[in-house]
Amino acid sequence: MLANKAALFDRTERLSVADAIRQRRSVGLFQPDRSLPTGTVESLLELTARAPSAYNLQNWKFIAVETPEAKARLREAAYGQAQIGDASVTIIVCGTLEGWNGLAETLAPSVEAGILPEAMAESWVEAVRTTHTDSQQLQRDEAFRSASLAAMTLMLAAEEMGLATGPMSGFDADAVSAGFGLSPTEIPVMLVTLGYAAEGSWPQKPRRPTEDVLVRA
Repeated sequence: MLANKAALFDRTERLSVADAIRQRRSVGLFQPDRSLPTGTVESLLELTARAPSAYNLQNWKFIAVETPEAKARLREAAYGQAQIGDASVTIIVCGTLEGWNGLAETLAPSVEAGILPEAMAESWVEAVRTTHTDSQQLQRDEAFRSASLAAMTLMLAAEEMGLATGPMSGFDADAVSAGFGLSPTEIPVMLVTLGYAAEGSWPQKPRRPTEDVLVRA
């Protein structure tokens, strides 16, 4: 899909995954009034939706906030943070509860492709129904895990395209839900601003040494 959209990329050579991780930065300053090339959001979300999720639930939803009116609404819900208005697009990354609903249909393509045996798919559906139905905590945990993995995938895909991103947790979740018509089973987990970094944006900040965070067992 992306091979036919070379115009989306500012750079002439693709980054390796390692380079994308090392140079990705959380940007808070964007070039205002600069839009993304046509098809960019669709291409990014096609990659984002390849993130892993337990049982292949794919229990997420993405809202691309790109019109001035929608940006103003989201900015108000995000305590007035300017990057919402300046970024080309902000993606509201949502995790969904009740992931077992429709899981059989979600897994059907994997069964049809011969990747997943039908009996195993049925066992997955039953396992999720049994463990998740009466556990709001598990549903919420799973929704946050899946949405977070998707958000990181989105940011790395954007980095490879030469775009800047900024993950944001500073927002009123109830206001976002109300402002964008989310159902009670859809939780706004993270905002990811997306666009072109403005002058003055910081580079990636130094990280703690590996020996400080690695424990071998």
